[in-house]
Amino acid sequence: MSLIKSISGIRGNIGGIPGENLTPFDILKFSLAYGLFIKENYPNSRHKVIVGRDARISGEMVKNIVVGALNSLGINILDMGLASTPSVEMAVVSQEAQGGIIVTASHNPQGWNALKLLNAQGEFLSKQEGEKILELAENNQSINFLSEENLGYYTLNAYLDFDHIRKILELPLIDKELITQKKFKIVVDGVNSVGGMVVPSLLRELGLVDIIELNCHPTGIFAHKPEPIAENLTQIMEAVKKEKADLGIVVDPDVDRLVFIDENGQMFGEEYTLVTVADYILENFSLIDKQKPGKYTKNTVSNLSSSRALKDITEKHGGKYEAAAVGEVNVVTKMKEVKSLIGGEGNGGVIFSELHYGRDALVGIALFLTHLAKKNIKVSELRHELPEYFMVKDRMELTPVINIKELLNKIELDYQSEKITNIDGIKIDWPGSWVHLRASNTEPIIRIYSEAKTLVEAEDKVKEIKDKILAYIK
Repeated sequence: MSLIKSISGIRGNIGGIPGENLTPFDILKFSLAYGLFIKENYPNSRHKVIVGRDARISGEMVKNIVVGALNSLGINILDMGLASTPSVEMAVVSQEAQGGIIVTASHNPQGWNALKLLNAQGEFLSKQEGEKILELAENNQSINFLSEENLGYYTLNAYLDFDHIRKILELPLIDKELITQKKFKIVVDGVNSVGGMVVPSLLRELGLVDIIELNCHPTGIFAHKPEPIAENLTQIMEAVKKEKADLGIVVDPDVDRLVFIDENGQMFGEEYTLVTVADYILENFSLIDKQKPGKYTKNTVSNLSSSRALKDITEKHGGKYEAAAVGEVNVVTKMKEVKSLIGGEGNGGVIFSELHYGRDALVGIALFLTHLAKKNIKVSELRHELPEYFMVKDRMELTPVINIKELLNKIELDYQSEKITNIDGIKIDWPGSWVHLRASNTEPIIRIYSEAKTLVEAEDKVKEIKDKILAYIK
């Protein structure tokens, strides 16, 4: 597997040959490039960078290289130890740092790791900033490293995640007292990473005591594939039924994706995490608007591959839905543009602007539980109140010689009489369904996502598109 370099960071398999995998050489190279970027952008500052990691076995090794590289440039490090991605993002702002690095490969399987790179706002880098770091990484052979007396210093503070939880509890849309009264019984699957620490901590701070912990020891040895999708979550689905719990909560290794299991042991649906949280926030929009009039609108944002249910919910509450290109940085940019209070991605990523501009499973949990407590219904009943859609996610592998851009242009011409969005591949919208095609940035494949009112129709749309692609290739 080739080393993957994107605007949000660097990721790959640990070990192997430099330039092909995420080796110590590559970690050092890109950490130095990030450090040079920080120093160029803040020439008159005493530089500080926040560092945190998930529980992957390689995390300590990777973190130590990152810290050493940045210290060698005179950059001070505040190490949060084991910390979620949203906690690091918030710490960048609260600690007045110039940036942050999270050592995590998110939902990627065992053996992977990555450097997620943040700006001074605790947000992922823009495309231009990411490209600058990639440029610096290829041209950093003449660095003038600092002498001993000018090295950056290292500080460990493993308690900043509690500051994150405290700020969640202070939000006007979180009703701790009501959640405590409901005495929810909850099963938590932390995939043996950071979520196994911080999710139970959050629940206890919300006054809940009946918490069953699965895979909550942060060993970094994942008990199942870490992507929180149905096929990987059979253990917690069975546990919720066996324990007669009110719900189950699952997060990915760095706690920026969130999935719920209903009281019957069924998936609530990762696409519906954002939808139901948005429903609650828009319904209670006035609580925020009274405190900060005009700061936010009822508009919502998600990426092009997310469920249309968010659009339906937004319009029900008098707002306007906006679509962004795939990628958290693109969603955040659009959210700021339209002054959105709530947005995110359909993979279980909730972005609540009033807290910070990053996908955050912890605030998503607190908002969801407040919503559930106020409704005073079961999780399955809450799900049935939302618009019903069925989504199919597929892909087609192509040979490297195929011109994917030309292929997508032909598809767009075929459907020119329909509503077309081409800010990220091609999305074709019909009254009750849609298909989104986009090329991978790292391999010769086309991802094909479809959604419709029935599963059969969604599958038919994918087949229709795949047949056209095969015809063009022939």
